[in-house]
Amino acid sequence: MISLANEPKNVFFTGKGGVGKTSLSCAFAIFQADAGKRVLLVSTDPASNLDETFGITLTSRPLPVPGATGLSAMNINPEVAAREYRERMVGPYRNILPPAAVKSIEEQLSGACTTEIAAFEVFARLLGDDRVRSDFDQIVFDTAPTGHTLRLLKLPAAWDDYLTNNPGNTSCLGPLSGLQAQKQLFAATVLALADPLQTAIVLVARPDRASLKEADRTRTELGSLGILNQHLIINGLFPPSDSKDPLALTLATQAQQALDDLPSGLRHLPVDRFFLTEYALLGIDALRAFSRREQKSAISSPPHEEPELPAFESLIDLIEDLSRQSSGVIMTMGKGGVGKTSIATAIAVELARRGHPVHLTTTDPAAHTDKSLQGAIPGLTVSHIDPENETHKHRTEVMEQAGANLDQKGRDLLEEDLRSPCTEEIAVFKAFSRIIDAGSHGFVVLDTAPTGHTILLLDAAEAYHREVSRTAQQAPEAVRLLRDRLRDPKYTKVLIVTLPESTPVHEAAYLQNDLKRAGISTYAWVINQSLTPCQVTDPFLKGKRLREARYLREVRESLAEKVVLVPLQPDGIVVGLRTSLSP
Repeated sequence: MISLANEPKNVFFTGKGGVGKTSLSCAFAIFQADAGKRVLLVSTDPASNLDETFGITLTSRPLPVPGATGLSAMNINPEVAAREYRERMVGPYRNILPPAAVKSIEEQLSGACTTEIAAFEVFARLLGDDRVRSDFDQIVFDTAPTGHTLRLLKLPAAWDDYLTNNPGNTSCLGPLSGLQAQKQLFAATVLALADPLQTAIVLVARPDRASLKEADRTRTELGSLGILNQHLIINGLFPPSDSKDPLALTLATQAQQALDDLPSGLRHLPVDRFFLTEYALLGIDALRAFSRREQKSAISSPPHEEPELPAFESLIDLIEDLSRQSSGVIMTMGKGGVGKTSIATAIAVELARRGHPVHLTTTDPAAHTDKSLQGAIPGLTVSHIDPENETHKHRTEVMEQAGANLDQKGRDLLEEDLRSPCTEEIAVFKAFSRIIDAGSHGFVVLDTAPTGHTILLLDAAEAYHREVSRTAQQAPEAVRLLRDRLRDPKYTKVLIVTLPESTPVHEAAYLQNDLKRAGISTYAWVINQSLTPCQVTDPFLKGKRLREARYLREVRESLAEKVVLVPLQPDGIVVGLRTSLSP
């Protein structure tokens, strides 16, 4: 399937959202298991898709995958990891220390930082603990979209450095003694990642400029971490079979142009190419066929007749509704690769053209809003949350406020605390709160990170609030009001963006349920890149359009009352909107 040099034990599949990491990692794991290896497939994505892909319910412990002898799979569940971590830290003290002291430790370990370090510890054991690794010949990681993964792969060195250079006894995680015991594990993880005989990174990209550009950026950042054994996969190639179908020809031409302009840094990497399949990549049979590069199959064949579908709104209808207010927050959410950025941009541009002040920004650590829009349209400002800048700003503010009345020893301890890798997440949360606050005096259009990262951010809001309060005289008003503003449907309008396909729709449904549990309502669903409104004659595109019908109906009939349908456009321009920069 994929020819990796040295057959390393650890294989990571990473890339931009929607490029096919899960399908490829699952197919690779099945292929290796079929060859007689004992393989563990691990998802590091908080919004894992392994359960749906295999049709089973996975846990945070390895479970055998039916139909694939030798293959086990698991999800790294941050909440479960945090609960188990807290008990390991607190349990030994329950019958030794006074109840008040035990409660104090529990409070210290209730923050969002604990969730991150706990999930990271599970990940580190898979790489650096021989007792865990010895049960498997190969461990395959299906990672979260790029930004979250880069954060994960930087943590081993960050925590190893922090524990080496921190002379104090406490951190944002509470007592450091529990972490000091893991120092050897973190150091082993650093060595494993940098060893080309142990670890390979598979950069997955689609044949489009944005995806390839992100793969090249990831290549560079991983190289700076010493992770040099890299392999490139170009996934989703589409050879048109009808020379008279303009949409099919345009898709193929644009893909070839992107490959012709392949970033120079990717050109020297070993590469494999995979074509789009005529069947859904769900279940062992479909994945095994894909791993063998079987392009034609009767699996999940489309219906032969055009189905009747309910009516949908257009994106221009949605913008007209949103424009009736003069301010507020509009958040695009969903799985990576569904087009959240393009939808957010189109909405921001059109609201600005209607005379509204609009701030377009993103919380995705791997995404950058289109800076060419800055100054091009009156009333529209563009930014993105830069974790490095926000961390520096947060540290400076805390030292000026909380450190002002401390003696030198106290300031040293505070500086020590702020050097923790957890500080970045708290700083980003503060920036997120400020952005939501800006919706009180104009429109804020917020392009969020892919589902898992967004859920963690929202779930951790209370914990981050506590962390901010711990190092400040008083939490800023933007932080204090955040939860109420997110829960106010007049202030915050959540748009769930998805594709007319199984996994994006079902992940969006899980996201909607998670938001509901947090008291946050969904304003509308946006089904993006749909072939249903398009005229196509190419057999592959016709089959894909027919397969969309069941998912369009599922959304409209059981998941959402307000549904917007956006046609597929190869150049990214939304039909019916003036998204060019011309006035």
